[in-house]
Amino acid sequence: MKEILEKILNHEVLTREEMKRILIGITHGEYANEQITALLSCLQMRGVTVDELLGFRDGILETGVPAILNADRYIDVVGTGGDRKNTFNISTTSCFVIAGAGYKVAKHGNYAATSVSGASNVIQHHGIKFSDDISRLNRSLNEAGIVYLHAQLFAKAMKFVGPIRKALQFPTIFNLLGPIVNPSQPKCQLLGVANLDQMRLYNSVYQKIGIDYGIVNSIDGYDEISLTSDFKVTTNHYERIFKPQDLGFDIAKPEELVGGATEEEAAQIFDSVLENRALPAQKNIVLANAAFGIQVMEKGKKSIEECIEIARESIDSGAALRTFHKFVELNS
Repeated sequence: MKEILEKILNHEVLTREEMKRILIGITHGEYANEQITALLSCLQMRGVTVDELLGFRDGILETGVPAILNADRYIDVVGTGGDRKNTFNISTTSCFVIAGAGYKVAKHGNYAATSVSGASNVIQHHGIKFSDDISRLNRSLNEAGIVYLHAQLFAKAMKFVGPIRKALQFPTIFNLLGPIVNPSQPKCQLLGVANLDQMRLYNSVYQKIGIDYGIVNSIDGYDEISLTSDFKVTTNHYERIFKPQDLGFDIAKPEELVGGATEEEAAQIFDSVLENRALPAQKNIVLANAAFGIQVMEKGKKSIEECIEIARESIDSGAALRTFHKFVELNS
């Protein structure tokens, strides 16, 4: 670790293999907490490279529990978090809309870090029991079209750095890892990022991983398509800035996205969207995010207008709600 720290202090970059070995060494207890703290702090000040991020990803996947799913093509929809906007569970709701439209979804998530309700909060609120039992997970994917992978059951390395991350109280490389360590390693992903620097980083990461992807960012700082402003989308096929009006949506007000003050309030908004009784802005935001996820699944062969209508039909027909009820039945 002394040599590694000297390299970083000399502004040298580490290789993917070096970072993988460091991550595995952390799980084996090879380094003192002070050394890990120094490493995370130095990387944060210097900035993380694509290969350094991928090296830590390799280590987390190798030391974690794999989720081998019996499907070739499925999608995860996730945000980096940290935008401090306390929105309702937009990505999670979008996942059930995508699944209701007939696409397979493997949602990876965790408890909230900076908002009232994360994906695991709203899922657990409905009585879901988290599991790493592969047969149970595959049954959920095959019969409901969607499976939920609670991060803490799979990424074993995270527990070794939990106390250090909490003590540091600033983002580290581990905050960037969440979206790319889905233990089922999906071939499709829609990722929301909070700024354009992150968009550039993940764009390079996804190109190296070799999956179909879409990365979205609202120009006013949301890590999803918020419809409160123009937003940028980068995929395998194009890079474009959209206005809400381009998709036929009105501009949303920030207060219409808020997830409430409690988990209960956040769950009520989640339910209201799937039950097709939400505020127009709340429904539109989910439609927009689900549509870009569907476009990723379709390899960009459908227009975004077509994908919006597919998502709309999922909600309006009740298919998204039926999908959620089946999911609850299988996982409670």
